[in-house]
Amino acid sequence: MSQIKKLAGQTVVYGLSTMLGRFLNYLLVIVHTVALGPELYGNLTYFYSNTAILLVVLTFGMETGFFRFASKKEENYNSVLSTSLFTVLITSSIFILTSIFLKDKWLGYFKVDSYRFVMYFILIISFDVISAIPFAKLRIDERPIKFMFIKLIGIGLNIFINLFYLVLCRKLYEAGSESILARIYNPEYALDYILVANLVGSGITLLILLPEILKVKLQIDFSLLKRLFKYSFPILIIGLAGQLNDQIDKLLIPELINDPNPMAQLGIYAANFKLSILMVLFIQMFRYAAEPFFFKNSGNSDAKKLYADVMNYFIIFGLIIFLGVVFYIDILKYFIDEAFWGGLHVVPILLVAKLLFGILFSLSIWYKVTDKTKYGILIAGIGAVITVTLNIILIPRIGYVGSAYASLISYATMLGVSYYLSTRHYFIKYNFKKISFYFILAFALYGISRIIIIENLVVVLSINTIMLLIFIGIAFYKEKKHFKNEN
Repeated sequence: MSQIKKLAGQTVVYGLSTMLGRFLNYLLVIVHTVALGPELYGNLTYFYSNTAILLVVLTFGMETGFFRFASKKEENYNSVLSTSLFTVLITSSIFILTSIFLKDKWLGYFKVDSYRFVMYFILIISFDVISAIPFAKLRIDERPIKFMFIKLIGIGLNIFINLFYLVLCRKLYEAGSESILARIYNPEYALDYILVANLVGSGITLLILLPEILKVKLQIDFSLLKRLFKYSFPILIIGLAGQLNDQIDKLLIPELINDPNPMAQLGIYAANFKLSILMVLFIQMFRYAAEPFFFKNSGNSDAKKLYADVMNYFIIFGLIIFLGVVFYIDILKYFIDEAFWGGLHVVPILLVAKLLFGILFSLSIWYKVTDKTKYGILIAGIGAVITVTLNIILIPRIGYVGSAYASLISYATMLGVSYYLSTRHYFIKYNFKKISFYFILAFALYGISRIIIIENLVVVLSINTIMLLIFIGIAFYKEKKHFKNEN
């Protein structure tokens, strides 16, 4: 239990940067949706979906590889750090040079008419890739405060520039002001302001991390590199397949949806996806703390019991977030512009899909600590095939709702396959009776909220609040005895 409390503490600290920063970025959704409208918001989504996929490719799974080898007592920590950092510097340099050479190809791919968008793309990705290993070093060195501080500076700059241009300057411009702030705003460059803000935030973050990078004596241990590649390449494939599961819908919707304005439909889908941000944030902050935590405790005699307990508590908190979002969707919808409300019905589906993804991440520890990452490739590959296939089948028939169902089915299948394989290679005795009870209770409460049709919003929210407290109270009661026994 002391180890779980330590994980919880680190999760909270990482969460202060991840959750606060991402939540503040989430608040920008209303700013972006108003300033851009559905079509341009679709263009922004398309841009970032491609960025997310390339970030996985260029980091080459080195973060997880770094965690794994730096945690081994027989490995030289400095050598692992240097070799990992050197690798991502090389991949970033190759990417920059080839992208500049192929800039016309990128221009056509993004369907834009200016090379400046290509440069935003190249620089944002490169800055974030180079920052990956220094941030990983802070995590494994258990320096979450510095990690949080650096993250928040970059995020704060990003948010400030967004608010400056898209709120202050835009409001003055629309009011017909003659001030210099109104004159520097041009609605045709609204998308540029957002991407420049991201570029500045990523660039300053890398600049602050530079002392961490300069401390490292850049040398490469080719023997270690070979082992790192062998371990990290499956992680790359797993990460790539995972990103395809997350992003392929946003790449396929504009190509497959039966609508005269496909980018607008993508924008609506993406904006409603943002309403599942609390689940995404919870999973992200958990991942930051959990991965190094899992590896550091993998040699303990009670590691499997520890992993099972972590899974149990993760699911409880995940279901609380699910209920919190669906119970208060009538309030949360105001975080996106009214033009996007037509897609609210996909939010519960996306929330459950993301929760299953978080459970899959927690479960995936079995093939990471046993160095059997080839099974991770198999699992992720199955998920990617299902996601792509279902998107191709469903999008032309039911639009972006098909993408939401594709994600849900894909993660559920991957979870089943991963658990089956884990029972044969690294069996962990999860408390499925208790986990099933929590899922049934949460979905039953959600079902009741859907059946009750009352037009008075205050009454609806009051009833939903009572049901949320019922779930929390029951979970607390059932876990209280477990906590007492452990202590």
